[in-house]
Amino acid sequence: MENKLEIGDLAPNIILQNQDNKKINIADIYTKKIIFFYPKDNTPGCTKEAVGFSDLEQEFSKKKCKVYGVSKDSYQKHTNFIKKYSLKTELLSDPDGAICIAFGVWKEKNMYGKKYMGIERTTFLLDEKNCIINIWNKVKVKYHAKDILFFLET
Repeated sequence: MENKLEIGDLAPNIILQNQDNKKINIADIYTKKIIFFYPKDNTPGCTKEAVGFSDLEQEFSKKKCKVYGVSKDSYQKHTNFIKKYSLKTELLSDPDGAICIAFGVWKEKNMYGKKYMGIERTTFLLDEKNCIINIWNKVKVKYHAKDILFFLET
């Protein structure tokens, strides 16, 4: 059965390793949080999305909002991805996919007629108490980070 989180729900807790192999517990972060789930480091769409968030990191910080990217890539791959693109955004590793499943972003996908399981690009905005403020499903990466910044300003 698929998890279906909605605006107003308390988000599942996230305790994952970041790119520095440091355990991050989202519940310990007492600011707003953007959690963007993406399929894979170093792919064109995921790179655009991560760079978009990284480029606006200062603006999000001014809004008292911390940004985290989550994929199933290892923390070592995250480290290389961050170095390669000089990313300022923290990336969290969910190798067994438990957090992806808890957030309902691990879904059946279809590419060229071939069905497979993967992360559906989705972003969650959480408040200081980890309550879901907004959800962006099936994200288009080009202006996504700017769209979220605009949402925070309204």
